[in-house]
Amino acid sequence: MSKKRSGGGLSATQQAAKFLGVSVLSGAVLAGIALPAVGALGLAAKGSVESFDELPANLKTPPLSQRTTILDAKGGTIATVYSRDRTVVELKDISPYMQKAIVAIEDSRFYQHGAVDLKGVLRALNQNAQSGGVAQGASTLTQQYVKNVFVEEAGDDPTKVAQATQQTIGRKIRELKYAIQVEEELGKQKILENYLNITFFGQQAYGIEAAAQRYFSTSAKDLTLAQSALLAGIVQSPSRYDPVNDEAEATKRRNVVLQRMAEVGDISRAEAAKAQKEKLGLKVSKPRNGCITAVDGAGFFCDYVRNVFLTDPIFGKSKEERAKIWNRGGLTIKTTLDPQAQDSVQASLKNHVYKSDKVAAAATLVEPGTGKIVAMGQSKPYGTNAKQHETVINYSVNYSMGGSNFGFPTGSTFKPFVAAAALEEGRPADQEYSSPYQMEYPSPVQTCDSRPWVNTNGEKLENESESERGPFRLRKAMELSVNTYFVQMISDIGLCPVVNMTNKLQVVQGNGDKLPEVPAIALGSKGISPLTMASAYAAFAARGMYCTPVAIESITQKVGQEKKSLEVPKSTCSRAMSETTADTINQLLKGVVDSGTGKTAGLTDRQNAGKTGTTDSRKNAWFVGYTPNLSGAVWVGSATQKVEMHQISIGGEYYDLVFGGKVPGPIWKDAMTGALAGKDAPGFNYVEIPEHNTPDPGNGDGNDDGNGNGDGDNGDGNGNNGGNGNGGTDGGAFPNPTISIPENLFQGNNGNGGRRG
Repeated sequence: MSKKRSGGGLSATQQAAKFLGVSVLSGAVLAGIALPAVGALGLAAKGSVESFDELPANLKTPPLSQRTTILDAKGGTIATVYSRDRTVVELKDISPYMQKAIVAIEDSRFYQHGAVDLKGVLRALNQNAQSGGVAQGASTLTQQYVKNVFVEEAGDDPTKVAQATQQTIGRKIRELKYAIQVEEELGKQKILENYLNITFFGQQAYGIEAAAQRYFSTSAKDLTLAQSALLAGIVQSPSRYDPVNDEAEATKRRNVVLQRMAEVGDISRAEAAKAQKEKLGLKVSKPRNGCITAVDGAGFFCDYVRNVFLTDPIFGKSKEERAKIWNRGGLTIKTTLDPQAQDSVQASLKNHVYKSDKVAAAATLVEPGTGKIVAMGQSKPYGTNAKQHETVINYSVNYSMGGSNFGFPTGSTFKPFVAAAALEEGRPADQEYSSPYQMEYPSPVQTCDSRPWVNTNGEKLENESESERGPFRLRKAMELSVNTYFVQMISDIGLCPVVNMTNKLQVVQGNGDKLPEVPAIALGSKGISPLTMASAYAAFAARGMYCTPVAIESITQKVGQEKKSLEVPKSTCSRAMSETTADTINQLLKGVVDSGTGKTAGLTDRQNAGKTGTTDSRKNAWFVGYTPNLSGAVWVGSATQKVEMHQISIGGEYYDLVFGGKVPGPIWKDAMTGALAGKDAPGFNYVEIPEHNTPDPGNGDGNDDGNGNGDGDNGDGNGNNGGNGNGGTDGGAFPNPTISIPENLFQGNNGNGGRRG
């Protein structure tokens, strides 16, 4: 606190302040005269400057941070996200009342003075000298604008914010020089426009447009006299004069502004008196920020879009650079999300799985040939309230994009990749293997290097039911999901063709690791995300062309009043297999939904194909299927891999046993039916697969009555060492067969370790 000298003289601080104000206004500073008096008076403390001339000549004004709007493919708003809720508007789009109110209460001589108001400085010096402290400020609107620019540049960094607002002579001198520059370059009208767009009005509202929307649910151009006075009064202390939390204090402040407007002649005293009698008339719009506000359950897709932006180098070379652009906002992001498909996915999930169930479900739909993600949802709502069964973990995507640690074991939905690899190696579509009910793992099995995989302990595997004993040909083996058939197939062609196929389809584990070269991958032992599976199956639908998934169509960035387009990631399409191989897989998987384990999932109005999958102890159940113009994957299970889905209630329905054809299959069917309603129904390219009169060992259609041919998956629900070998069932007579697997059959991390869920 400043102290008076004896005899009533000004203290050193007060003398310096007076000198500073007078020197600036007299043109001394403009002439570049240094201010040694500051140091001579003992004021060269930390934060001051040695010479006015040493300051940079130009104020670097950062683009104002604004809200970002995320749109669906039809132009509808999915969500708005922002670090600061702001929409920049031109002065012509701001109510004249608002312009007059802010000038009257903050700087009534704004149009009469330059960068610094001499009368204001002298008035403040006198008042502060009498009070012995800082009772009154003298910053002009231009100086306040400059300070706000420093604060905006500081962003959310508390250290930089403190530096931008510290009460030092150094900062004041800096403000003075930049204020002079701003006055010369911008002029009064542009300064007023910039000030009203940058200023904080409380309640997370930055700039007058956001403030008008927040407090009155109106636009800045439509603000009334009373509304303008209220908002102008908030600026001095957004917390103290917050009308939402203290209506009485805010009303007093509003009336002070109205009185001041009358005093300076902006309005008549009668107008002021009338407005002072009005109620505040708040019509508060709650802040709607972030993916938690997304419509139609699209919070997880919104979060995926955010992660794409923050991780793709196309938006910036470094993580920090991308984050800065995202936080600055002002983006309009048009995505690939189809509202019809999204509505259908969410309705199906809600109908079949309750958010309070012990298990969760996730579904993702992808467009073949383009890679566009058209829908993404799950049964657990997006959010952080565990009591409301919410989660921010996106079960549809890999860990790096906000998903679970390892994805989820896929069971028999992996088998079509093995079949595709065999067909590419020249094996016929009617390839036959002995496929016994039980067998030792074949050994050795060739890998991509010189070291084959060897079954050192003579371990065995078996099919889901003793009735499943060969020989089988490929069509029937796929329909019945015969374990021993596909292990014999992978032994025949070797592991390398399968690995090459999954590499082309970009099938990786949920943690980003490649699949291990072990025979058990044929049975879906490793964790994979639904988006990865939907995208891979889309290659079958696209006759062998794999397209990387994309979520963003276009981005427009608004910087001030200027708009520009940003480059966005494009889907990269490449041939993963021949058209003949893809067409053959389509015919095989048509059989699964026509008469195999996926019969309950089959669509009735168009050609479709798919595959069921169930893993060890029924901890995961899958259905992945497609039409020529849409591919989708549905997973149901415990995110923590601790729930075994037998004798369980899901979506209000009791299940003795859950398998791929039950729960995931019907979810897929309903989601696809709604997503494709009213759209073309093209057919698959037909391929002739020779028919053989092989006796059918099956006992049914895979229903959960215990008599059907189940989905004999030998996947690992726990992920321990990559898999423990106990195969899941899809409605067979032997729900939990014991399968012995060699210790070195699986390689990889412990899937239980740190799984998020």
